[in-house]
Amino acid sequence: MSGTTLAEWLRAQDDSALVALLRARPDLATPPPADTTVLATRIGSRASVARACEDLDTLTLTVLEALLVLDADLAPVGRTALQELFGPTDISGPLGTLRARALLWGGDHALSTPPATRDAVNPFPGGLGRSVPRLATADLADLDPDELRVLQTLAAGPPVGQTKDAAHVVSLANARTPIQKLLARGLLVRRDAQTVELPREIGLKVRGEHPLGAIRTTEPPLTTFRRDPSDVDHTGGGEALELSRHVETLLKSWSEDPPAVLRSGGVGVRELRKLAKDLDVDERRAALLVELVVNAGLVADTEGVEPEWVPTTQTDAWLVAAPEHRWATLAQAWLDLPRLPGLIGQRDERDRLLNPLAPELNRPGAPRDRKRILEALAALEPGTAVIDPDELAAVLAWRAPRRGGRLRDELVRWTVDEGTRVGVLAHNAITAQGRTLLVEGPGAAAKRLGDALPAPVDHVLVQADLTVVAPGRLDPELADEIALVADVESAGSATVYRVREGSVRRAFDAGRSAAELHELFRSRSRTPVPQSLTYLIDDAARRHGRLRGGAAGSFLRCDDPVLVTEVMSHAAAERLALRKIAPTVVVSPLPLAEVLDGLRDAGFAPAAEGPDGHVLDLRAGGRRIAGKGRRRPVQPSVPSDEQLGELVLLVRAGDRAATTTGGARVSVPGHLGAGPSATLALLQRAAREGRSVLVDFVDGHGTAARRVITPQVVGGGVLEGVDVSYGEVRRFPLHRITSAALVEDDGA
Repeated sequence: MSGTTLAEWLRAQDDSALVALLRARPDLATPPPADTTVLATRIGSRASVARACEDLDTLTLTVLEALLVLDADLAPVGRTALQELFGPTDISGPLGTLRARALLWGGDHALSTPPATRDAVNPFPGGLGRSVPRLATADLADLDPDELRVLQTLAAGPPVGQTKDAAHVVSLANARTPIQKLLARGLLVRRDAQTVELPREIGLKVRGEHPLGAIRTTEPPLTTFRRDPSDVDHTGGGEALELSRHVETLLKSWSEDPPAVLRSGGVGVRELRKLAKDLDVDERRAALLVELVVNAGLVADTEGVEPEWVPTTQTDAWLVAAPEHRWATLAQAWLDLPRLPGLIGQRDERDRLLNPLAPELNRPGAPRDRKRILEALAALEPGTAVIDPDELAAVLAWRAPRRGGRLRDELVRWTVDEGTRVGVLAHNAITAQGRTLLVEGPGAAAKRLGDALPAPVDHVLVQADLTVVAPGRLDPELADEIALVADVESAGSATVYRVREGSVRRAFDAGRSAAELHELFRSRSRTPVPQSLTYLIDDAARRHGRLRGGAAGSFLRCDDPVLVTEVMSHAAAERLALRKIAPTVVVSPLPLAEVLDGLRDAGFAPAAEGPDGHVLDLRAGGRRIAGKGRRRPVQPSVPSDEQLGELVLLVRAGDRAATTTGGARVSVPGHLGAGPSATLALLQRAAREGRSVLVDFVDGHGTAARRVITPQVVGGGVLEGVDVSYGEVRRFPLHRITSAALVEDDGA
């Protein structure tokens, strides 16, 4: 049965169909194809076909495999033969989808698929082996039960099996095992010394009335239940506040004691356990927090000789931001995370433990898969929750069985768990702020979360046991003051703090006075301030500051008090911030090298000494470089329909140029001969006579193309003329033109 080629079929499609094709398969548009022939070649490449199949549902993939069962990749087949494989099942929708993606072309009497489809989709389509036409009339009536069981097992798929009986093919009279008998009968094909294959014709005979096996025509059911949307949003808001609190604690902890970067990358098990203990969370949650702060740019690798994970300068801006904006930064970082935190704690193929931030967790496709799962939940009505994430995994597996690879189902469970911890999900339903994050971005999501969170409270409840209860989210100013004077004992919708001697001393160290603390509790507590708290503050205040210390970057000592007095009376003393603390000792907050250089400039002759009193050499040890920041992947831009329409016009123009007959061509041989001047002369002649020219050139993407141009202006390094296919004026740099010829139809 003959049929049209893919290129011919593409030329017959209207522009809107080609725009839809390029939208569905964006890889076809980069770089822009010169003409339909180039476009058809790309459509049929194995890699492009594999990408085009990633979003196909199970039924559509089954239809595509059925076409391969009929060898539509080798010769056109009729729809009637295809329909016989599906019985009463309607396959009109899947055929339309395949045509829209150019995975199928031709009329119902001659359906074809790209030759690379078999390699890209399944070497054994439908679970059937390769064809052996002579077996179409084979009779299975004389087979014994053991032989039939072997055929039924291989017919269920895959059609290949490993067996030692394939080592030698014997006659039927000498055959002893079912495999040997089937090989002797020719009903199995020996592929090598250990492999046999069930031919397609025998597999179809064994399957009988179900040639493609059990066909799943609809997606599996998804059990859901309704919750109050406001309950979902408030629960998610509480998780968002917990997330921000834990990240704040992590950043403060790593500011003081940053963990080392492992030699293989990542954070060690000991450091992860310490962090989980400090945050009072499980290690899985702590690992997720580590991944988030790095992807959000709040923590980075110092990349030094002994690298550490240290908070960045962005941390300060994040810490002073409103809670909803803090959450939006972290939630967007999770959504865009090109890694799989769910793998943390598992072992790789070398039995090595996978740690947080380990390079083995990198998965560039993770953001796309994560968004697909969230979009499936967002498609449900607000407040609709999924009973079992495994059911959601089954639904998504039906919708796109080729997405996610071997971790496809685990990805769903991980995303639901992580989304709940991040506050995008709650009770297995997507929150309003999570839905907004998907559609409108972090800014709008932060506003939505702010609306969902209860209004900040401006008071606390002080108890007799020195606990302070925050009956809700405190306003930022009060939260900072309470966190300074008390320690968090339990968090949740009502946070419980405890005032201890150490926490009071911490407030004094920060500059608060006893009178300010008394006023804080008197004015902000809705319950009477217990006398025990008053005594605790006053007692700590009496002992605080009796022994004082200060920071000194360097010191000077001299056995001669007169010389010390001379130094302090010099103008350089004020510039170097020198302060005498004893008749023979002076201190400064500046580095020692800077103090010594300043004194030498003032005419003194100081020397540096170490802890042991020996003279030190403070000359610079070499140049220093600043640490390098991490690069974030750039998201590819999505072309608009107008841009794709322009590309389709370029393809049409290439087709017209390919079918246009030109006269003798003038080529540009670069540094040889007078090619450039000859080309320029030909173009100028065409402009004077109003004739069209067939021009070969290289576009900005480095792709060779051909156009029919009617030149208007030739000069200044540019050819300006009307593109015949467009009917519009276009400009072509002369240095990109490789050859030109007058169009014969114009009278050349």
